[in-house]
Amino acid sequence: MAASAAAGGRVRTLQYLLAAVFFVLGGWCVVSPGTMLALCIRPAFRSDLPIVTLLAQAFGAQALIAGLFAAFSTFTARTFLAYGLALIPFFVFDAWFYVVRPMLTPVGLLDAVGNVIMLAVCWMGWRAARRG
Repeated sequence: MAASAAAGGRVRTLQYLLAAVFFVLGGWCVVSPGTMLALCIRPAFRSDLPIVTLLAQAFGAQALIAGLFAAFSTFTARTFLAYGLALIPFFVFDAWFYVVRPMLTPVGLLDAVGNVIMLAVCWMGWRAARRG
C-alpha cells in the first residue's frame, strides 16, 4: 500500500512537471508575445501585423489549457504514453523550422528543449504509473 501511494505521489509530481513546461512557455506567449517573437523567429520571417501577436497569444493560451489538463487530470500509464507519442510530430516541426526552413532562432529551440523535458517526464510517468 505504501509503495502504491509513493508511486501515486510520484505520478502527480511528474504531471506537475509536465504542466510546468506548458505554463512557462505558453505563459511567455500570452504575457509577452512580442518578446517571444523577437527572440524566437528570425528577422526575415517576422511581421508587424497585429494578427501575428494575436496568433502567438492564442498559441500560448492553448498551451496553458494543456497545462491545466496535465496538472488536474488523473494520469495513468496510458496517458503518459499517449502524451509521449503525441510529442513526436513536434520534434519534426522543430527540426523542419530550424534546419529545413530556418525560421526559428536558437532561442526558438526552447520549444524543442521543452519537448525533450516533456518526453522524459512522460517516460518516467509511464514507468511510475505502471508500478502504482
